[in-house]
Amino acid sequence: MTANFSDMLSEHGFKRLSESEKWLIEEGGKYFVVRNSSSIIAFTVPKKDFKGFRICASHSDSPSFKIKENPEIKSNSYVRLNVEKYGGMLMNPWFDRPLSVAGRVFVRKDGGDAKIVPPEQKLVNIDKNLLMIPNLAIHMNREANDGHKINVQQEICPVFSSDENSTLAKTIADACSVKTDDILSCDLFLYCRDEPRIWGNEGEFISSPKLDDLECAFASTLSLVCASEKDFSGGDFVCVNCVFDNEEVGSGTFQGAASTFLADVLKRINLALKKSDEDFYTELASSFMVSADNAHAVHPNFADCADPVNRPKLNGGIVIKFNAAQKYTTDAYTSAMFKEVCKKAGVPFQIFTNNSNIAGGSTLGNISQTQVSVPCVDIGLAQWAMHSPYESAGKKDLAYLVEALKVFFAA
Repeated sequence: MTANFSDMLSEHGFKRLSESEKWLIEEGGKYFVVRNSSSIIAFTVPKKDFKGFRICASHSDSPSFKIKENPEIKSNSYVRLNVEKYGGMLMNPWFDRPLSVAGRVFVRKDGGDAKIVPPEQKLVNIDKNLLMIPNLAIHMNREANDGHKINVQQEICPVFSSDENSTLAKTIADACSVKTDDILSCDLFLYCRDEPRIWGNEGEFISSPKLDDLECAFASTLSLVCASEKDFSGGDFVCVNCVFDNEEVGSGTFQGAASTFLADVLKRINLALKKSDEDFYTELASSFMVSADNAHAVHPNFADCADPVNRPKLNGGIVIKFNAAQKYTTDAYTSAMFKEVCKKAGVPFQIFTNNSNIAGGSTLGNISQTQVSVPCVDIGLAQWAMHSPYESAGKKDLAYLVEALKVFFAA
């Protein structure tokens, strides 16, 4: 995903920066930087002195299963793969679906006998129906429909091959056109191969893997690109779009929202434009952030799980999320500001609050505030089956978010 966003930004005139090199930034420029191949921050600089930052943050990861080291489990004439949970997912929908493997591989680079050189990274996607996690037939588990606690180590081991000599390393090496012995290490995950679909009597719904949170990540990146192609010479803000990794496991990583990535980028922008530390703190005081992560729609079969009044629906507009325990950052001020953005963009909005008897999840807004403290609103797009490998949402809502964020970045 980060590689796709990098290509998209490059195609629209954004220049790639490296954290390991000095940054040369000009007024009117467009730039992006990637950390650890999985988080990306893009930004545009106005053609005059700026007041602060307009920031949108989303995340790139989704709940899945990570493949362990030495993954092959050989038994009963089959090869299965050893996996572990990444994030909090609905596990039952992973059964009986076509799956495959994607991620990154680090390959040995020969530096000669005198030195050790950093390995070469290769992105890999085995673009075929490679795996399946078969369910146990109802005849052998008569209580399957009465509630069944899944034993991850036993039951979530996808079938890979009927040839006990097959290895995942060989498959990955072939896909990367390298020797198996040259693969040093991998970060590989299962992903669902079901194709995205538009459905419903009026074609009003969309279903796809990873709607949470690639809907928001795509919408925010596209919005920044669109805003950057207009004349923003009169803009008062550096516009910043962040897509962080590891939100689903707490964000506490080198490239997560709890890292210094965003703070480092903002400080380096300030430094490259020869502004002072005092300037930086006044800029932060004039800044605003949108934390964009999908929200729960009222489920038609489980309507009692929703709040009795604030009941987001698919295609009902952008969801503004509140939580008294500050799982979301939204307060009266930041909500009012974003409502004005929606009004100017001509798009609807709706409100989400949890049913008071049901604890909700959290997102990256309040986590990022530990590093960059600015007023923040938590928003998202309404969806069903969050954290399933195949989720559903409203077709209109994505366009609503693009329009609102274009206004946010351009204002």
